[in-house]
Order: sequence, then structure tokens, then C-alpha cells
Amino acid sequence: MPPRSPRPVDKLDDDDYPAYTMGRAAEMIGTTPAFLRALGEQRLITPLRSEGGHRRYSRYQLRIAARARELVDAGTQIEAACRIIILEDQLEEARRINDELRARGATS
Repeated sequence: MPPRSPRPVDKLDDDDYPAYTMGRAAEMIGTTPAFLRALGEQRLITPLRSEGGHRRYSRYQLRIAARARELVDAGTQIEAACRIIILEDQLEEARRINDELRARGATS
């Protein structure tokens, strides 16, 4: 009997796989399709398109959209909410790089 091959990567386990239609995505985060379109217009998220041209969202994009919804629900204008999220993401990346550089410095 041949050895079992490792489980193939399931696309639904991939945070970047565009698995959700606009309607389903809006329902999942408790918003409207218009809100998701507005996030696209602000270039916060860029959904992939199906062969038929329909927007498809990934889990990663839904987390970003949910964060934007939190900020907007708290009274932040959508443009400002998008900028805040971009800056939060840049800060997180800078911290990650800083931690990596510190770890390398500690081992040399």
C-alpha cells in the first residue's frame, strides 16, 4: 500500500481564497452590499471577480470590512475609517519587522 499523501490544501482553509459572494459577505458582517462597494471605492479592499464579473470576498477581506464597520458604527467617517485601518496594518507590519530584526540581533 502506498504511503498516504498529505491532505491537499483546502481552499476554504485559505484566508485569501475568495469564497464569499457580496450578499453573503454583507450578511456575515452585518452590513449592506453598498457598504462593501464603498470600501472598494476607498481601495481598502479589492474583491476578486468571478468569471461572471461578480465580486468575491475572502475571509481576510471580511475581517478588514468588519473592522471598518466597527469604526463607522462608532461615528467615524468611512474615508477616515479606511485610513485608520491602513495605518493600523502598517504599524503591525513595522512591529513585526522590528521584532524579527531584534531576534536576529540577539542571535548574532
